Amino acid sequence: MSAAKSALFADLNKGTDITRGLKKVTSDMQTHKNPNLRQTGPVAPAAYKPGSGPKPYSKPTTTTTGPPKLGVEGGKKWIVPAKEHPPLLELNGKKWNVEYFKDRKDLVISEANMKQTVYVYKCENITLQIKGKVNSITLDSCKKVALVFHDVIAAVDFINCQRIQAQVTGKTPIFNVDKTDGCQIYLSKTSLDTEVVGAKYSELNILVPDDDGEFTEFAIAEQFKTVWDPKTKKMNTVPTEVVG
Repeated sequence: MSAAKSALFADLNKGTDITRGLKKVTSDMQTHKNPNLRQTGPVAPAAYKPGSGPKPYSKPTTTTTGPPKLGVEGGKKWIVPAKEHPPLLELNGKKWNVEYFKDRKDLVISEANMKQTVYVYKCENITLQIKGKVNSITLDSCKKVALVFHDVIAAVDFINCQRIQAQVTGKTPIFNVDKTDGCQIYLSKTSLDTEVVGAKYSELNILVPDDDGEFTEFAIAEQFKTVWDPKTKKMNTVPTEVVG
């Protein structure tokens, strides 16, 4: 142990006697009793240098560019209204475009042929009739649409739709139903061999005519069960029965 540490521990062991070695402060050592220890005048301020002091307060400048399209600014939420598109029904090359119609029950494509396709986009509460034979029909992001058509060569597709009714009066090889909620497909007597392929759908029903022209409705399964078959070494998937 060093001499300095030994001296420190020796002082601590004195207890209350440690203060006896302190020097007493007399009256002539106190500034409030001895005027000679006080300053005789105020301290002169330092020479001012431009830019050395704090800057005066200035209001922050803001740039207004209009409300943001998304997010929150200044505690306020801005809602940008959806852009209104004019309805459109036109033939562009070999493609019929039917877009943005609402509340129309009289839409008809009467001059279609087998080399043309029909694309229906974001229509709501309409009835569309397609006369003649076309290559394909697609309904994309539509709601409450009633579709009546005669013949289709390739396929009829429903994508991202809600509450669709479709009736084929002639023949079509296949219906593709993808991400669609509520779909009724009316088959004709000549289209009973039509295939219906679905993915991520709900409330899909097929209506089949009898000899008297009356329709019988058949619901397509939405839930399936898959099990391993050790004999065939394959996974077997079958519809599950709905109880209730």
